[in-house]
Amino acid sequence: MAILQAPRFTWYSLGSSSTRSCTRINITATINLPRNQVSPDDLSIPKIIARRGLVEEFETRTGYTSLPTTGLDQKNYDHDSIINLDNSKRRRPNNPPDAMVIAKLYAIMESVADRVEMHKNIGAQRDNWNLLLLTSTNAITLTAATLAGLAATINASGPPLVALKISSTILYLVATGMLVVMNKIQPSQLAEEQRNSARLFKQLHQEIQTTLAVRDPTATDVSDAMEKVLALDRAYPLPLLGAMLEKFPKAVEPTVWWPPKRQRQVGKQLGEETDGNGWDGKLEGEMREIAGILKRKDVAEYLKLSKKALKVSGILAISGPLLTAVGALGSAFVGTIHGTPAVMFAVIGGALASVVNTMEHGGQVGMVFEMYRSTAGLFRLMQETIESNISERDVEGRENGEILKLKVALQLGRSLTELENLAAASSRNYKQAVDQEFASKLF
Repeated sequence: MAILQAPRFTWYSLGSSSTRSCTRINITATINLPRNQVSPDDLSIPKIIARRGLVEEFETRTGYTSLPTTGLDQKNYDHDSIINLDNSKRRRPNNPPDAMVIAKLYAIMESVADRVEMHKNIGAQRDNWNLLLLTSTNAITLTAATLAGLAATINASGPPLVALKISSTILYLVATGMLVVMNKIQPSQLAEEQRNSARLFKQLHQEIQTTLAVRDPTATDVSDAMEKVLALDRAYPLPLLGAMLEKFPKAVEPTVWWPPKRQRQVGKQLGEETDGNGWDGKLEGEMREIAGILKRKDVAEYLKLSKKALKVSGILAISGPLLTAVGALGSAFVGTIHGTPAVMFAVIGGALASVVNTMEHGGQVGMVFEMYRSTAGLFRLMQETIESNISERDVEGRENGEILKLKVALQLGRSLTELENLAAASSRNYKQAVDQEFASKLF
């Protein structure tokens, strides 16, 4: 604030006297000037550390080193308190990542994104197949049954009877052929396969993005990403002819969409250190119990449900074409000496065929089978991931224990406390031969 003073003179005249007096008056003006105020928060260490983080990111991206800074940003800053996922792959200044590795990962990301769109579009197309084929087949079947009933009701003879009989028989034969094809390819199951593949490719795309964001990628990351892409291609093929998955397999196994786990250094020495990288003896025991529950309960249960769904789908797949074939046979004998049973076979067979077809494809039994099988595959993947980490002798070569525990808890729909209680209850119930609950709360 500044104060300005200006003198002011006033002359007063007293009567006729020549005497004059002068009075001085001060005029004060106040001007507020803007002033930069620095609050203590602007000088706080976390903000300085954040600015330092930007400098380190710039050094990492470019490979250049900035001028030395004071020790202010290093006071009270504990780098070891940050969870390190992989010490050998942490970003370091003056050690820029390999540009070719990054370029390869981005190329894989583009291919994965393209596959996501392809599987989404084809999944929508095959879902439309299921709806259109179901509607068309039922319409054809009911029309054939109606024509057979009309031929017997109006007591037609000659060309009118022959025309109705031939039309009904042809429609039944067409419906039989369409049902054979539908039951062979199971459009609802095809749509579910493409939905699963689109979701898994999107998950892989996010994993690659996370790798590029949190650490320097390596050639191993490129090979792992390639193996995952090819494994997904094998698990969920796009073509129908020659590469389509078997819809009625003899042996039901969980869907496998991941590459085989690499061989790790298995076995432990007596007294070997198991602490570090988020792992300790307690966590290892808990993860071992969770893997056992997944194997004994969740995977086994969903495989059993898959077998039941497959059995129902097989019965319906045989019944539909068989009933339409019976209807075609009955319509061919309408108006003959076997007219009464022939009409019954033609009309009742067509009605039952429509019901069976609606139950199978309208109820999407094939989709249910694929859903159960893929869910069993998800639990099998979790089991193998846990066992693969536990079997690794060097704890630094494992995935961080706390991160793995968090992932498992989220995938099972449990909190960390609930996961610990589940492992403790499993150990206690297994020793007492008491039935235990399932690991997952989501499915």
